[in-house]
Amino acid sequence: MVQYACTHPWVLVASGWALYPFVLNQFSCLLAGGHMTDLINTEKDLVVSLKDYIKAEESKLEQIKKWAEKLDQLTDTATKDPEGFLGHPVNAFKLMKRLNTEWGELESLVLKDMSDGFISNMTIQRQFFPNDEDQTGAAKALLRLQDTYNLDTDTLSRGNLPGVKHKSFLTAEDCFELGKIAYTEADYYHTELWMEQALKQLDEGEVSSADKVYILDYLSYAVYQQGDLGKAMALTRRLLELDPEHQRANGNMKYFEYIMAKEKEANKSSTDSEDQQEKETEVKKKDYLPERRKYEMLCRGEGLKMTPRRQKRLFCRYYDGNRNPRYILGPVKQEDEWDKPRIVRFLDIISDEEIETVKELAKPRVANYGVGGQYEPHFDFARKDEPDAFKELGTGNRIATWLFYMSDVSAGGATVFPEVGASVWPKKGTAVFWYNLFPSGEGDYSTRHAACPVLVGNKWVSNKWLHERGQEFRRPCTLSELE
Repeated sequence: MVQYACTHPWVLVASGWALYPFVLNQFSCLLAGGHMTDLINTEKDLVVSLKDYIKAEESKLEQIKKWAEKLDQLTDTATKDPEGFLGHPVNAFKLMKRLNTEWGELESLVLKDMSDGFISNMTIQRQFFPNDEDQTGAAKALLRLQDTYNLDTDTLSRGNLPGVKHKSFLTAEDCFELGKIAYTEADYYHTELWMEQALKQLDEGEVSSADKVYILDYLSYAVYQQGDLGKAMALTRRLLELDPEHQRANGNMKYFEYIMAKEKEANKSSTDSEDQQEKETEVKKKDYLPERRKYEMLCRGEGLKMTPRRQKRLFCRYYDGNRNPRYILGPVKQEDEWDKPRIVRFLDIISDEEIETVKELAKPRVANYGVGGQYEPHFDFARKDEPDAFKELGTGNRIATWLFYMSDVSAGGATVFPEVGASVWPKKGTAVFWYNLFPSGEGDYSTRHAACPVLVGNKWVSNKWLHERGQEFRRPCTLSELE
């Protein structure tokens, strides 16, 4: 596996700012810090090298072709009158010369390997290539996006996503590969979805190296594993129509028929057999925790809708930093995003030049949430069962979070708060702020938040945590725990 600098990926901003881990899989690590961009450049370099190799081969073949054409004409003349041709002493000499020297040179040209430059470049670049684990991570990222944003396989396969600049599509072979990866993870739900999509595209006439027999083999087993015996039998019959001698399919069909017969026998004595069979054959998705369902709904923009009364409490304002001379002259634009917990967005708070400076200074630790990149629901503050979380820093708990958005995102990528139903969407040049602790120092559990996967585009963020030490007089404690 390629070892990247983000083996322990972090989010950073500037000197003295805190870091935190943000991605959980190797593919997301590969995305962080612009490694995917590097891979694009690597592939472009290989294409240039491949074209150079093709030119060299074409030049070589052109030389051989000219030689063949010249000798074709010469030998045609010579074979019509061999004695007369050889009667000329120059022709006799040149025949000896050609066979003794020139044909040997031609042989050397034919045997000359023009691929040395390309193979050498491939060998150098191969160390940066992703491996099987990375490819699996990329597939899982697609499946995660599919679940989070309720995308059907056809939409994803056709590349019909919102905000795309460079539309792309999945071939039947690509769909088959996604189904196989899901299968190796015992994820039969996604196996079924993607094998069916591969089959559909082949049935529609797509020319592909994917084999319907293999697809139906995976598909029938995935369907059986989810309890739909009737559909599994139908798919196996279709497989046997294509390959009547398929050993596993014949064995499976006998087993399915045996199971079906047993179920029919059992259902005769059951008063609610239809309901039971319907339950058994229901195709089920993975079980998600309630928080997971809330999280995915918020990522899709299906969050809690505030009542008009609550909306009236949200304002836009100019903020002068409590009469700070700098902000009296140039007040900061604020916009309330949510009331409880109070989430405030600061507009035009960081310029494009500053963003690029932060990225450059902080490489590779600024977080780039590439496609599929996400951060699971978490708290920014240390709970009571983590009393020593910030002991080494000597700064106290994290009193507040300041989160910069350093890019716009074409689709997806919201910061969501599942406990309260809030979604905050990335806007380049803005930052959001919220308190993690009540003034009493107790943690505000409603601030549990997560970063949604990016559906289209890239998400660059950086953050700073404000700790308790040094804030005693700016935010005095209260007597009530929850105030």
